[in-house]
Amino acid sequence: MEVTPLTKRNHYEEITEQLKRQIVEGKLKVGDKLPSTKEMSERFGVGRSTTREALSALKAMGLIEIRQGGGCTVIRSEPEAEIKLPGVEALRMNRETLLELIEVRQSLEVSIASLAAEKRTEEDAAALKRIVKEMEQAVGNDLEGERTDIEFHLALVKAAHNSMLSKVLDSIMTPMELAIREVRRAELYANRTVAERLLEEHSAIAEAVAARDTAAAADGMKRHLRHIETILLKYV
Repeated sequence: MEVTPLTKRNHYEEITEQLKRQIVEGKLKVGDKLPSTKEMSERFGVGRSTTREALSALKAMGLIEIRQGGGCTVIRSEPEAEIKLPGVEALRMNRETLLELIEVRQSLEVSIASLAAEKRTEEDAAALKRIVKEMEQAVGNDLEGERTDIEFHLALVKAAHNSMLSKVLDSIMTPMELAIREVRRAELYANRTVAERLLEEHSAIAEAVAARDTAAAADGMKRHLRHIETILLKYV
């Protein structure tokens, strides 16, 4: 994999563009595995969270598959037709659009939590439990808190075993996460009191999924997302 030095440090868009170009030009072919997140971060000289954002963007384009614990694999040579959504700056300026995205996310993730409780495997339940333990260790650490939060929601949609739900959620989450990233880090993960409450909410969802309690899983996700919404709307 070729790497060009970045002109802006920690700029995920440049990493996304470099990797996308290599896939489209055939330097990275369908079936090829990308280097580990750690290795790519070292090559580009950025933090792992920046590399993960780039990989999430490539996944949203349909170019790569991200497997939990199994790395990233190229699955297409051209981006899928993208759902057109407003740019990040427009989202910051357009409160109504962000509210609509939050509503769609709530509808999807409540359904995902319920399905996960119904369809999860023992492996899925163990993965969620492991992530909650990592969240506990990450309380007060903004970057690690953000990473484990994203990983939890990815593991939850995996446990729902519905690829279409996963794709729809990706198309909404990528622009939304970027639009609110700085607020999330400062107000959700660096704030210890808030982070501890988020840990309790994620733990309740994981326990409901493990118990195959669909109603409790859905209710837990609904309460969690309403809490997030209350915090975010103070800043948009």
